Amino acid sequence: MKRIRDYGIVIGSGKTGRFNKITDVLGVKVGHYTLEDDRHNTGITVILPCSDNPYINKVMATSHVINGYGKTQGLVQVEELGYIETPIVLTNTLNVGKVHDSVVSYMIDECNKENEIVTSINPVVGEVNDSPLNDIQERCLGEKELREAISNAKVDFEEGSIGAGKGTVCCGVKGGIGSSSRITIIDGKIYTIGVLVQTNYGGINDLIVDGVKVGEQIKNKLEEIEDNKGSVMIVVATDLPVSERQLKRIIKRAEVGLVRTGSTIGSDSGDVVIGFTTANRINKLDNKHFRNYMLVTEDKLNYVFKMVADATEEAILNSLAMARTTSYYKGKTRYSLTELYLNDYWKNKKYDAYIENFPVLNQFPDFP
Repeated sequence: MKRIRDYGIVIGSGKTGRFNKITDVLGVKVGHYTLEDDRHNTGITVILPCSDNPYINKVMATSHVINGYGKTQGLVQVEELGYIETPIVLTNTLNVGKVHDSVVSYMIDECNKENEIVTSINPVVGEVNDSPLNDIQERCLGEKELREAISNAKVDFEEGSIGAGKGTVCCGVKGGIGSSSRITIIDGKIYTIGVLVQTNYGGINDLIVDGVKVGEQIKNKLEEIEDNKGSVMIVVATDLPVSERQLKRIIKRAEVGLVRTGSTIGSDSGDVVIGFTTANRINKLDNKHFRNYMLVTEDKLNYVFKMVADATEEAILNSLAMARTTSYYKGKTRYSLTELYLNDYWKNKKYDAYIENFPVLNQFPDFP
């Protein structure tokens, strides 16, 4: 499968990191567990915010609820204390409780390895409802599946119909997991913003790709028209030294990228952003009464805001471009954007370039 840039669609003018993924932020990894059988299209996606134990060396964090029709766990303490202390886990709506419990067990084991006793911990678990393509009531994801997702965590991770994106539907087409990143230079040092999304929102009439109302062009190809409902989880990571207040300002701009893809943030859509920075860590074992932090000045945030908006839009489009057509035993099929639109778009784009550059025939050796 191709990412959205492979079709010649480039969002914004900013430079990306090495992989153009959230894992371009050093220390961040992403892992998946995917369940696919006759009755299920679902899974777990884990974002590891650092390479060490986040319970002992906590990661400064915040959240932003765009629309609160969601069942996310752990955000109350994140907002109160300004940090996360576990991996961030995404799954389906009815599996949140089981996954939360599984994270507790996993973190107890990890802390025991370092002789740290856990008596209170705050797992962060997000969700979307994948019931159109998944027998969600069976709640078949637990500790075994969580640990497998964590063991699979890597820097160059897969996107599309995988992990927590296996059964999702976005703007009438197959949704999934997508990611993107942007970099900036401040005082000669490179800083990175990375975004990961789990897309499951909107109707076909809403879908916009790089400013083009694609949904109106392809809706006649669909067997069934989805209502404008669902949810999206957006995770924003950075290595920029910021405060929780500054971080909240930054992650609010993910909403701009979301709206660019056609979301109208419906009444029954759970649209939630979780953000963290790997700078300014909070070490639990540090008994000093005061801590010193480096913070970027506010005037440098304008471009960072743009980075988040662009990376969110591109992450969403990557989730659609990388997703595969998926069917459910109840007879429902959700077609991929690649099958419905992107393949034809790319053929036309190559043809236009061929005409423009004629007679340089070897420029497109696989044409047509």
